[in-house]
Amino acid sequence: MRLRDTKIAIVGGGLAGSLAAGMLGRAGIDAMLIDPHPAYPPDFRCEKLDGEQVGVLRRTGLADEVLRDTTPDREVWVARCGRVVERRPNQQVGFLYQDFVNAVRAAIPPSVGFVCGKATDIASGGERQRVTLSTGEVVSARLVVVASGLNVGLRHKLGMQRKVLSEAHSISIGFDAEPLGRGSFDFSALTYYGERPADRTAYLTLFPIGASIRANLFVYRAMQDPWLRQFRETPAQTLCSILPGLREPMGEFAVSGRVQIRPVDLYVTAGHRQPGVVLVGDAFASSCPAAGTGALKVLTDVERLCNVHIPDWLATPGMATDKIAAFYDDPVKTACDEHSLEKAFWLRSFSTEPGALWQAHRRLKFFGHWGRGMLRQALDGSAVTAAGRPSAAGGVRSRTA
Repeated sequence: MRLRDTKIAIVGGGLAGSLAAGMLGRAGIDAMLIDPHPAYPPDFRCEKLDGEQVGVLRRTGLADEVLRDTTPDREVWVARCGRVVERRPNQQVGFLYQDFVNAVRAAIPPSVGFVCGKATDIASGGERQRVTLSTGEVVSARLVVVASGLNVGLRHKLGMQRKVLSEAHSISIGFDAEPLGRGSFDFSALTYYGERPADRTAYLTLFPIGASIRANLFVYRAMQDPWLRQFRETPAQTLCSILPGLREPMGEFAVSGRVQIRPVDLYVTAGHRQPGVVLVGDAFASSCPAAGTGALKVLTDVERLCNVHIPDWLATPGMATDKIAAFYDDPVKTACDEHSLEKAFWLRSFSTEPGALWQAHRRLKFFGHWGRGMLRQALDGSAVTAAGRPSAAGGVRSRTA
């Protein structure tokens, strides 16, 4: 049996774990990253960051390196029922998740050790922790950061339980889209909201990744719904059946490449306040991709843990539960977690509830988009014509009701 020693053992080399390794290494803190994959493999997860999320990423100190190969998007069209109601400046960046994680890994200093293996067990206590790997190796550390995402095995061995708040809360669908009969779409990015509550659709978002236009569709359906099989077989036609006005801003298009489908349960981990072990990202609680808060939650977890709590914990002996609790009670983290959960349930109701109250919410939201769009056009001197695409003077055409 080979024994390795470090101050911080990070289990899981996805976004959360790799960011933590990079931050700790750059702070001169002895750390070791444990993951079964030397390079992070293809995975359908987060594929863009908005301006707020980029701002938190900058506080990790890794932004310059990892944003270098992402694709910025400077403007997004907002549309519903065939009408472009707003064109607004945008500060999001697009990427494939595995490319982003591997860029983070490339920014980890050489001082951070990497162990290629799967963690199979954790023995924790107030002073030292032991992580056992599938290779037979053992890593001894003052603190174990569990960043193993949806994998519940290690948490169960620690006596932690997953409390499901909403089973199959939403389904994310990813694919590439390409225009037919022309070289490019009229927009740089497009957000198109569901048209009818009965279709149980939140929205479709299209954004650039390199030379491609990537699409993420968010729906609220059971995994056994035959609609999902239909989408795999005839994606463009099936998409337009639930978003019949989509071709107004998008024009004729085809779906290229593989259709990826990922269901999401909303859950939180119970029994997590234990000495010597801290959970970050999806290892602690999941988020709804449709709400767009998952990356913010991960980034906030890692930024607070590595910038604030770990340096404080290492300044004194031991890793008792009261130290670990300070992270879970961090007001910035708890506010982010609460916002993520509230938005997940709000968006589902906003998208699927047929009642008068939610109809009013939808009208107010899109009147707000329309009002901001008209004001921006007036300030820019843009012309408005009649069908939802830019006029020669740069405005947005919008169909009449």
